[in-house]
Amino acid sequence: MEFKQACLDEVFKSVAGQYPEQTALIFKDQRYTFAELDNLVQQIAALLHKKGVKKGERAIIYLPHMPAWVGAWLALQRLGAVAVPVTHFYGFEELAYIARDCAAGTIFCAASNFEQVLKASQQAPPQRVVVLGAGESSLAMPQELQETELLFLEDELARGQLPSFPAPGCVPTEMAELLYTGGTTGFPKGVPLTHVLLLTAMEVKRSEFASVVPRGQGVSLQGAPLNHILGQELGLGSILAGDALVLLPKMDLQEIFAQIQEHKVTTFFGTPTLCRMILEHEQVDAYDFSSLKYVFTAGEALPDEVAKNWRKRFNHLLYNGYGSTETCGGITGTPVGVPYPEGTCGKVVPTKRIKLLNPDTLEPVTAVNEPGELLVASDQMVTAYWNKPEETALHFVELEGQIWYKTGDIVRIDADGWVFFVDRSVNMIKHKGYRVAAVKVEGVLYKHPAVFECCVIGIPDAKVGERIKGFVVLKAGMEQTTPEELIGWCAAHLASYEVPAAIEIRDSLPKSAVGKILRRIVRDEEREKMKSSGQAG
Repeated sequence: MEFKQACLDEVFKSVAGQYPEQTALIFKDQRYTFAELDNLVQQIAALLHKKGVKKGERAIIYLPHMPAWVGAWLALQRLGAVAVPVTHFYGFEELAYIARDCAAGTIFCAASNFEQVLKASQQAPPQRVVVLGAGESSLAMPQELQETELLFLEDELARGQLPSFPAPGCVPTEMAELLYTGGTTGFPKGVPLTHVLLLTAMEVKRSEFASVVPRGQGVSLQGAPLNHILGQELGLGSILAGDALVLLPKMDLQEIFAQIQEHKVTTFFGTPTLCRMILEHEQVDAYDFSSLKYVFTAGEALPDEVAKNWRKRFNHLLYNGYGSTETCGGITGTPVGVPYPEGTCGKVVPTKRIKLLNPDTLEPVTAVNEPGELLVASDQMVTAYWNKPEETALHFVELEGQIWYKTGDIVRIDADGWVFFVDRSVNMIKHKGYRVAAVKVEGVLYKHPAVFECCVIGIPDAKVGERIKGFVVLKAGMEQTTPEELIGWCAAHLASYEVPAAIEIRDSLPKSAVGKILRRIVRDEEREKMKSSGQAG
C-alpha cells in the first residue's frame, strides 16, 4: 500500500487481512493474532462510537504497556479520533495540564492510576474515563464529577459483540496523534502528527533492516515507551509491517533477556543507556541472543565504548540513529550492511532535508566537519506546536519558502555524508533515555517555600547518560532546609525520572549583568570538578 495515499487504520486492516493467523502481539502469556487484534480494535472503537466519541476528538492514553494500549491507539485511528499518548508515570498536575491543553474528551487509564485521573479531572473534567483492570463495583466517580461517564473496558467488552459503525473517512494529512514533548518553559508541548508522517517514518525505519528481517517475518521487542516517537516508529511500526511485537509491562532486564530467548526476537531497540545496562548485567551470558538480527539505538549519543563492547559480546553491530518528536522520528539512520565510521549517528534519511547554521551568526555552514546547528524540513512536516505560538516561533522558522525545525542540537557532517552528534540543547537533560527540561525541575523547586534561587543541570554519567543535579540558594531564615527534603519535594511533584539525584545548597549562583543565572558556568564548574577528581564522564 502506498503510504502517502493511506491512513493508519487502512494499513493495519490491510496487514491484518494479509496475515490473519500470524502473531501480532505477545504480552506475558497472551498472544494475539492479527485477526484477534483487529477484533479487539473493532470492539474498542465500536464502544467509543456508541458512547459518543467523534472524529477529531482528543483521547489521552494514560496506560502502562498492555494489549489494550495498542488496541486503544488503533481504535482511535479507526474512529478518526486523535490519540494523545502520555506516560503512566505522570502525576495529576501534568495530566491535568495536558488534558486542558488538548481539550481531551476521553482518558484511558488503569486502576492503578485512576486516583490521579480523578485529581486531574477536578481541573479538566473529560466526558468519559475508560478504566482497565477494574470491575464496575470497585471504583466510582465522586459526586462533583458525575457528569463524567465511567466505563470499565473489560466489563463492557464482555457483554458481547458491539454493532459496527459507519467509517468516518480519513485523509492522510489529517492529525492522527498529538504527542507531547518537553518544553523550554517547563510545560509539555503538543506535536500534531499526521497519518502520512507517522506511516512514512515507520516505513523508512523498517526499510533500514528489511534485508536481514523481511517484512512479516520479524519479532520485535518493545524497548522504548509507546508514548515516545522511537517506541512508536519501531514498535507500532512493527505491527503495521506485519511483524510480531513483544510488549513488556515494565523494563526489567532479566525479563528482556528471557523474552528475547523464548520468542527468538529478531529486532530490539532502545537507548544507548539501556544497551550499556544489558552489557553490564551479571546474568546476560546465561541467555541466548543469537536470534537478534537488528539492534537500534537512539534517544542519546551512543558512546564508542558501548558500540565496541556490544560487537565484542554479541558479534553484531549496534545501529545508531537520531531524531525528534517534532520531525516525527528519524532524521538520520544507519542501514544494515552499510559500513559506517565510529561515532556516527547515521546519514540523513531520504525523506528529510537538512541545513547547518552557525548558531551565533545564523550563516550557513558549508565546510566539511564544521559543526553547526541542525535544521530539518520534510514534506508534510510539522510546522507548529499545538496552542503554543511562542514556542513555535522559537523552534520553527521559514527560510527560502520552506518551514524548518530548529533542533537546537549541534552536529557535524563528514565528506561522505555521515552525521556526528556534537552537542545538544543546553537546557535539556538526557537521563535514562528521557528528555528532562531543567526549567521544569527548577519550576518545582521554586514552589518550595524555602527556595530563593535555583539552577538544574545534567552531569555526565556513564550509567544513566546524565545525572540530574540541582543547586539551590535558600531564603533567609530557612537554613534548616536539607537537600533530602528538597529531593523529597521534587519526588512528590515530578515523574520519577525527573527527580534530581542530588541537590547542593549554595550561598549564591553565578549571574549575568542583567541578573540571569548562568547555567553554563554552573555546568562548567561541575565538569571541572569531575575532571580534577578523576571521575569518568
